[in-house]
Amino acid sequence: MAGMTSSARPLLNRRLAEFGTTIFAEMSALALSTGAINLGQGFPDTDGPEEVREAAVRALRDGRGNQYPPGPGVPELRTAVTAHQRRRYGLSYDPDTEVLVTAGATEAIAAALLALLEPGDEVIAFEPYYDSYAACIAMAGGRRVPVTLRPHEEEGRFRLDLDELRDAVTDRTRLLLINTPHNPTGTVLTREELAAIAELAVERDLLVVTDEVYEHLVFDEAEHVPLASFPGMRERTVTISSSGKTFSFTGWKVGWVTASPELVTAVRSAKQYLTYVSAGPFQYAVAEALSLPESYFTDFRADMLAKRNLLAAGLEEAGFRVFQPSGTYFVTTDIRPLGESDGFAFCRGLPERAGVVAIPNAVFYDHREQGAPFVRFAFCKRTGVLEEAVRRLKGVSGTGGASPGARGATPGSEGRRGASPGSGGARESVKGARKA
Repeated sequence: MAGMTSSARPLLNRRLAEFGTTIFAEMSALALSTGAINLGQGFPDTDGPEEVREAAVRALRDGRGNQYPPGPGVPELRTAVTAHQRRRYGLSYDPDTEVLVTAGATEAIAAALLALLEPGDEVIAFEPYYDSYAACIAMAGGRRVPVTLRPHEEEGRFRLDLDELRDAVTDRTRLLLINTPHNPTGTVLTREELAAIAELAVERDLLVVTDEVYEHLVFDEAEHVPLASFPGMRERTVTISSSGKTFSFTGWKVGWVTASPELVTAVRSAKQYLTYVSAGPFQYAVAEALSLPESYFTDFRADMLAKRNLLAAGLEEAGFRVFQPSGTYFVTTDIRPLGESDGFAFCRGLPERAGVVAIPNAVFYDHREQGAPFVRFAFCKRTGVLEEAVRRLKGVSGTGGASPGARGATPGSEGRRGASPGSGGARESVKGARKA
């Protein structure tokens, strides 16, 4: 660059300087070089419903959305989003003033945090958490305060400590950033937990941003309940969801916000200077997808449940401690029963050792030591791919199966889900552990 000298100020904004790139590219490169099956990727390896894909083709051919769509999103999608919220949760929103279409949930999160935070505001988020939370809080000048979900041995799941959450709130707390169903742990917050969060938010006059992209992926006795449905929460909650996880078209990047007119206006003020608009023809297709019969959602959930059970059983047989997820399409495991304790080293060696790629959960933590022995596997893959992965993983504990480097699924990069370091105080950076 002309005029640059060795003493020049660093090019990267200091708010982002601590953020390395994600570990997903490193793991995907290992998958490619070893022929390993990539269960680190957080997206399906097959496309969603044919009728939804054809709806996108039809929109393209009919010239709908090929030019800039309306800033808030096409009316058909905004109307479909409100119908979905009303039908499933009894929540009523005005499609003209209380819905905003975004470039996936990631942009919605970014726009919400940029709009609602002032420098120095504290944001409480549950760790482990999706990497963009940390980066967006940093870009807004906020300070994130992690509240750690910890494994509960008897229940076999990760749980929220409500007392720890209450203690984390200070006079500087502006916002709670809530993810349920939760990636990577698969935790689905219960009605009782959500009611306590709502009570706290009202008591302390906090804003809440909820990431609900896995709302249609809940299993067993779990149910997804939007936080906005609790008393006092509709007017203080920005609810975020998207089409990618539910309809298996993650590359389309169609998400949305539902909130009060005042909150939507605030979020739109930031969003319009990010992408402005996106995914015009796909918006029409997603509007049709949201109107699919209930049988689609039931069958989709049943298919993912069968895949969860297949992978979880295989991981247990291979010697992992498995935390059965109540939602999402990820399984978190504990590698200590295998005599391991360093998730990074374990995941970097797993492709050669067993021909499978996974992700170390520590990349999702500020408190890196809390996530050190945990490893995440994705089960949103074809059944045959999962069966082969299970066969290979048996070799980890010597129970048979894998030959390292056996050819499997095609790897790639995850896109949405990754890892970020902390932004304040003693929270340890994990820069350098993330290669992308």
